[in-house]
Order: sequence, then C-alpha cells, then structure tokens
Amino acid sequence: MSFDAVTRESFLRRYRQGAALLRQAWNEVPAGARTWRPGEGKWSAHEVVIHCADSETYAAIRIRLLLGEAEPLVVGYDETAWAKRFDYHASDPELALHLVETARAHTAAMLDRLPEEAWGRMGRHTQSGPYGTDDWLRSYGEHLEIHAAQIRRNLAAWQNR
Repeated sequence: MSFDAVTRESFLRRYRQGAALLRQAWNEVPAGARTWRPGEGKWSAHEVVIHCADSETYAAIRIRLLLGEAEPLVVGYDETAWAKRFDYHASDPELALHLVETARAHTAAMLDRLPEEAWGRMGRHTQSGPYGTDDWLRSYGEHLEIHAAQIRRNLAAWQNR
C-alpha cells in the first residue's frame, strides 16, 4: 500500500531523527554494560550499534537501487550470521555511530530532493517478495527507533540483574 504525502513525510521525519535517537540511547549505557548480553542469543548494546551501521549502509544502497534501477533485486541477509562472522564486539561503536549518522544524513538529503513521482517504484526482495520505496521507508523510518528501544531494554535488564 502506497503512502499518502502526509504519512510519507511522517516516516521521513522519523528517518531523519533516527540516528540521534540511537546515539542518545547508546550514551545512556554505562561502559560496563555496553557489551553485556541480556540472554542467550540476544545482542548487547554494542552489537546493536554495529548492526545498525551495517544495516544503514545497506539501506542506503537499497533505496538507491529502488529509485535508480528498473525492477531491482534487493538481496536480504542474515543479520545474526553477520554479527558472528564480523565479530561485532571487535568493532568500534563510535565509528559505527558516525557511519549511521553520515549514511542517514546523506540519504535523507537525497530523499528530500525527490519529486513526488519518484515514490512508488518497485523491486523484489529476496526474502519478502515485492518491495518498493514505501516499504523501504516504513522499515527504515522505524528501524533505529526499534534499536534505540532495544538498547534501553538491555540497560534496564542490566540494572535489574
């Protein structure tokens, strides 16, 4: 289902604000709690931040594929496997946060320049089938909000352990 202009602008606003929300959540976590995992198979706040950097860089490519290519194929990935294979705890969270902020700012500026008729383009996602610009915006408009909340849940669990 396509967004109307008001809904699209709401998700674009959320997209623009996401990096600040993620950084704020990260800054609330004491150093001793950043690599703590709340349970088996759960990510630490550190791993969440690194995941967000990987996801945001791929998101920037995904929207460009949707806007710039005819019927693009958007390839999914196994985020749990990436966290293990790329040893997320060995990655620098500050670099990851800068990457998230930069990728978001660069992509948001591009999206702000789009004419209305650019929206509604479609491609296919390898995991979910038909996938368009509004699907992308819905997903990434809330993506960092979801992960900021996850970091705060981790912090609360760490405090109550």
